[in-house]
Amino acid sequence: MRKISVGLAALGVAASMTLAACGGTTTPAASGSASGSASGEKPYIAIISKGFQHQFWQAVKLGAEQEAAKQNVTITFEGPASESEVEAQMNMLTAALQKKPAALGFAALDSKAAATVLGQYKAANIPVIAFDSGVDSDIPLTTAATDNKAAAAEAAKHMCELIGGSGKVGVIVHDQTSKTGQDRRDGFLDGMKTGCTGAQVLEVQYGGGDQAKSADIAKNMLQANPDIKGIFGANEGSAVGALKGIQEKNLAGKVVLIGFDSGKAQMDAIKAGTMAGAITQNPVGMGAKTVEAAVMAIKGQTLPKVIDTGFMWYDKTNIDSAEIKAVLYE
Repeated sequence: MRKISVGLAALGVAASMTLAACGGTTTPAASGSASGSASGEKPYIAIISKGFQHQFWQAVKLGAEQEAAKQNVTITFEGPASESEVEAQMNMLTAALQKKPAALGFAALDSKAAATVLGQYKAANIPVIAFDSGVDSDIPLTTAATDNKAAAAEAAKHMCELIGGSGKVGVIVHDQTSKTGQDRRDGFLDGMKTGCTGAQVLEVQYGGGDQAKSADIAKNMLQANPDIKGIFGANEGSAVGALKGIQEKNLAGKVVLIGFDSGKAQMDAIKAGTMAGAITQNPVGMGAKTVEAAVMAIKGQTLPKVIDTGFMWYDKTNIDSAEIKAVLYE
């Protein structure tokens, strides 16, 4: 992940983003308070992500840690082993509540499942900051996230150009329960429908963000549709899995593959020409903005409803540029 810390300076976001250790000690709030601190100790912010399955979450964690150091707060950063473990994430959310944090940062695997527990946070006057993926609730004070619909529409635009405006296109999405999964799916489908009318988009398939499952899905797509021209993988696991499936069918470089996020496997594939390009988010900035927003909430400051953390298209032509290196992670 060495490219992340170098890249922040290039983006100019380092000035507002920097933070401390992930497994810091928790400091219970004083009775009747959600301050998360007592006797002058650091406020404690609990952060629960979707998982640690991909390098993306390690990059978010880094940004959160850097900003925590700057803000002089303590955080914990945890998530389930995979992005399909909704129940495990709910257990983490409940356990974090018992620690009486000053604020919560939360990236929901299921946009509906967390509603009841988040209601308990609200009742305890603990401010909630959503990140990466919002929830179907007005409880979060803000959501620090990529505009996933716009980002996926950008991927669709490049897909259309690369397949010449016509042909079959497959779509592999990590899930249909999170806002990121829904928005990336819908953004890509809408982008293809309105901007690439000559293309035929196949039925969306869901691989849970798992590389092996996504590889099997890609192989099945290629088997059933030997004339397929392109595949879009809506997150790191989906894209890398699709790449493996394409490679196993000896079609690398022949089927246009567009991914989402970065990570070494996607970056290497783009440089090698086996993946056409991908959308990168700004995960370090997302982690930093989550903590920054949590600190503002603890202080009672007003937050915007959405904090747009940005996205960029990258391919072989710009992957080594300073601007793109700033938001890539390995």
